[in-house]
Amino acid sequence: MQSSNARPPGGGAGNPAGTHPHAPGESFGGVPCDDPWYDAVASGWGESAAPAVPAARREPGAGSAAEVYLEVQRSPAFQEVRSRYRRFVVPAVAVFFTWYVAYVGIATGAPGLMARPVAGAVNVGMVAGLGQFLTTFLLTWAYARHARLRRDRAALELRWDTQELTRGARDGAP
Repeated sequence: MQSSNARPPGGGAGNPAGTHPHAPGESFGGVPCDDPWYDAVASGWGESAAPAVPAARREPGAGSAAEVYLEVQRSPAFQEVRSRYRRFVVPAVAVFFTWYVAYVGIATGAPGLMARPVAGAVNVGMVAGLGQFLTTFLLTWAYARHARLRRDRAALELRWDTQELTRGARDGAP
């Protein structure tokens, strides 16, 4: 049986599991195989005490890419994106979680209140339950809007800067 990406499981006939029959840089089914994580084992699956990156794949400037990511993480632009994220998410989660726990608590502790009719066969419990769904959709919309208006542009700029810096570190450029 073949995997969904058209590669035989275990790296193919005669190949040990997790290796690829083609050398890096070659094309395999029209897809270039120069991805450094192409042969990486998923976390927790068959890992040994060996380093996470095979020795054959290590590059001379590999340590400097980690330094680039740490530098970006310490940058004021990254800290601003993270603080904007936290300023939205922490209160939103607190409000939604409180609303959810209140709904469950009242449904459990005061079933008579939840059974009160509102209109016909619709009672307070049904309205509150539908309110949970409505709140979920509104929170999702608000999160997407907040991300689009307040974080996405800055995060995209950080991503581009990081890619340029890591490319420079990988290629040995200053």
